[in-house]
Amino acid sequence: MQTTTVKLYSLEYTDAKTYLTAALFMAGNIVLPQLCHLVPQGGAQWLPIYFFTLIGAYKYGWRVGLLTAVVSPLLNSILFGMPAVAVLPAILFKSVLLALLAGLAAMRFKRVSLLLFAAVVGIYQTIGTLGEWGIKGDFFLAVQDFRIGLPGMLLQVFGGWAVVKFFIRK
Repeated sequence: MQTTTVKLYSLEYTDAKTYLTAALFMAGNIVLPQLCHLVPQGGAQWLPIYFFTLIGAYKYGWRVGLLTAVVSPLLNSILFGMPAVAVLPAILFKSVLLALLAGLAAMRFKRVSLLLFAAVVGIYQTIGTLGEWGIKGDFFLAVQDFRIGLPGMLLQVFGGWAVVKFFIRK
């Protein structure tokens, strides 16, 4: 049986590699949403703004994830008007939560598994939905990711796991 070694990092803010790595994941979080928005409801269905935040935080630590989580939505909003300014607080809340949970899960468990990715996505979406409900005051709107975004959550779990496990091993 072949084993795959995956190195997980926790880069520091004093390390230039942190900012370079975060910039690469931010670029991914800018390109992927633009591609998803080419189809109707693509952003709401595929939740692309979170994908590279999850990967960056899990593989390179919560600091890379946090930089990606905050800067990507802001840049997307400034450059393309999406996400709309009105939804930025909820998206930033979920993004930051995802970055922290993914980074802490990787640091705590020191391994890559589908169960861990599913737990991280499930927890950030559940807590994020409650936070979004508090921010927006509309439960129906807050549960949109669970109503429409299940394909995106599955992409985060299976795609994020595959990228970390097989594509960026070192």
